[in-house]
Amino acid sequence: MALGIERVGLASLRFPRAVGLLALVLAVFCGFGITRIKIDDSLSQLFHADTPEFRLYQQETRRFPSSEFDVLVVVQGKTLLQRASIAKLRNLVIDLQLIDGTRGIISLFSARQPPAAGKLSGPLIPNELPQGTDYEQLVQRFRSNEIVRNKLLSSDGTLTLIVLALDPDAVQSTKLSGVVDQIRQTAHNDLTGTNLTASLTGVPVMQLEIRNALERDRIIYNAFGFAAGCLIAMAFFRRVSFMIVAAAPPLLAILLGLGTLGWLGFELNLFLNVMTPLIMVISFSDSMQLTFAARDRLIAGADRRTAFRDAILIVGPACVLTHGTAALSFIALQFSQSDLIRSFGAAGLICTAIALVTVLTLVPLFGLLLVRHEGELAARARKSDRGVEFLRTFCGWVAARMVSRPAIYSLVGLLVVGGLGAVYAQLQPRYRLADQVPDQGQAVAASDRLDAELTGANPINVMIQLPSDASLYAPQSLQLIAEVHHLMESESGVGNVWSLETLRRWLAEKTGKSDVATLKQYVDMLPQYLVRRFISADQHAVIVAGRVPDLDASRIRPIVRSLDKALGPIRAQNPGFTISVTSLSAIAARNSATMIEQLNHGLTVEVVFVAAFVGLAFRSWRVMAASLLPAIFPIVATGALLWMLGDGLQFASVVALTVSFGLGMSATIHFLNRLRLEERFGETIDIAVRRATVLMGPALILTSIVLACGMVVTVFSSLPSLRLFGGLATLAMILALVADLTILRPVITFLRSTRMT
Repeated sequence: MALGIERVGLASLRFPRAVGLLALVLAVFCGFGITRIKIDDSLSQLFHADTPEFRLYQQETRRFPSSEFDVLVVVQGKTLLQRASIAKLRNLVIDLQLIDGTRGIISLFSARQPPAAGKLSGPLIPNELPQGTDYEQLVQRFRSNEIVRNKLLSSDGTLTLIVLALDPDAVQSTKLSGVVDQIRQTAHNDLTGTNLTASLTGVPVMQLEIRNALERDRIIYNAFGFAAGCLIAMAFFRRVSFMIVAAAPPLLAILLGLGTLGWLGFELNLFLNVMTPLIMVISFSDSMQLTFAARDRLIAGADRRTAFRDAILIVGPACVLTHGTAALSFIALQFSQSDLIRSFGAAGLICTAIALVTVLTLVPLFGLLLVRHEGELAARARKSDRGVEFLRTFCGWVAARMVSRPAIYSLVGLLVVGGLGAVYAQLQPRYRLADQVPDQGQAVAASDRLDAELTGANPINVMIQLPSDASLYAPQSLQLIAEVHHLMESESGVGNVWSLETLRRWLAEKTGKSDVATLKQYVDMLPQYLVRRFISADQHAVIVAGRVPDLDASRIRPIVRSLDKALGPIRAQNPGFTISVTSLSAIAARNSATMIEQLNHGLTVEVVFVAAFVGLAFRSWRVMAASLLPAIFPIVATGALLWMLGDGLQFASVVALTVSFGLGMSATIHFLNRLRLEERFGETIDIAVRRATVLMGPALILTSIVLACGMVVTVFSSLPSLRLFGGLATLAMILALVADLTILRPVITFLRSTRMT
């Protein structure tokens, strides 16, 4: 049934020393591989794909890299505009510029007085602050300033934004943690004694929080997975030797899998962070099945070599098929547009193959080395098997009920799955940037404040690329920038619009001059880090930058579409100019729904394909048909719960359902394998179903608990997407067990009893 692949495990019984030595060498080699694993904390990695939209976004970030390296310092308090607070705030701005790794800053103190005589004018807020009425007049001036109002200062005067540009080398290296800590400490020290508070957000801060969360979660997952596996195995087998036989191969599979990924250059990211519990549940399920089968043979009087040989030959084929279905789940992810999801699928496929070989070879090896005194063990197990006997009694009761009226229960199962499927079809794609960042950190809270007070923290840009023979300061170019700027200002949901037009308007208002010479002269006086935010180094591209709130992509998408549509006439009037809506927000709004829908459609195809794969392996169309309903049930039931909770399909939820479907098929395959053997003994279908359920049921229930325990640890993550992944995967695997007991039994009984051809 498994093409004899399971027989690789027999090598451990024939050559235990050679296999043990090879395992030890590989473990050491992969231990070094784990140290090579790096963390990918990029917020755009999920949408990294070979698409025109992403290539345009990459072009934007190369020409205008500033937003990728900005730390947004949000200072708030009711006394913000008091004279003492402004003085403290000025000290903070000065001290922030002195931190190693920073290269520029924009704040209230960046606002200037009108230029005079071609010179860069002094600051709007003077070094020596006035007092009394003069200070109140100063406050009114900078509150009404075009550069400051609703861009750097909230309308009620209780929140101000400081944009601190970091050096790219500081962001892309291990220095980032030290730089951000120094910024945070400087803000705390300089604002001590005021009623002002400072919090940090922006891409570098979010990346750092993601990086810290991934490192922390990896430690938690490893510790919890190890403890859960050992405790469950100990409680189940009640012997240290059997605990090691069942738990050690999965733990070594984790080491070998992660080490291989390290040597292959995979980076730890939002999805690969769950690879540890994933390897655990993939390998521990079959490790438990093999150990349980060997234990049964030992209780029946076999010696340890024969017991583990029989376990490999009887349960091994099902182990190969369960890993095969898990592998198909990961292969299905290869059809995603996202490089991140495809990378996760490739890593899962590699780890699945490693886990299969590890379990098949090391379970019999550890059994041969550690299990002693078989006769004594068998005698004790017969006397103290109450837990297993209880589960067998329960499984027998369930099987008896299910096979008593197979047609009725099959019809009920069909109706339930159909109804839940109709609800599942109502789910809509959902994506929000905040779900990728730890929700207990400063970044999300500060971003929410910017959303509320300054229109938003997430950039949405229009990039204008000039023809090679066009000049930035030509009348047509400046008119085009002005039209796009006005268009973005008038777009509902977009705020905090900045561009070269902002400077031109300010000059016209303060000096009465809007000629090109004055504009160019003033641009040349500005610091380069500030100019590069809006004008490329070659002056053949400009950005009109706006901000939008961190809303679900379904609410940002209409804004992007509206901007694109409104830009149509402007494009038609300016042939040769390339005008594009871009930024990470735009990429997410455009692509998230399409990518999630593609994954969801891929899941549907996967269900049918895996059912056909199982049917082909068992050489029975009835098996294929019987496996469909229990395979679909956990998916549609979990989706229906999402719908009732008012949630939609996110990347994490679709990936969780895709992966857990493959893992959840484990119980189905192990039962069908045992049913095949029982039918070979000449039993009728109802008796064969009962016997297979009684024999396999306890191990299936306990392994499902192991699967759930291995995945539920992810709900402790500070990353919302990983919590969602773990919760849905756990629920889906428990529902898979329910479907296996209450849907698969009557359906296979009904189909086999009809004997249709």
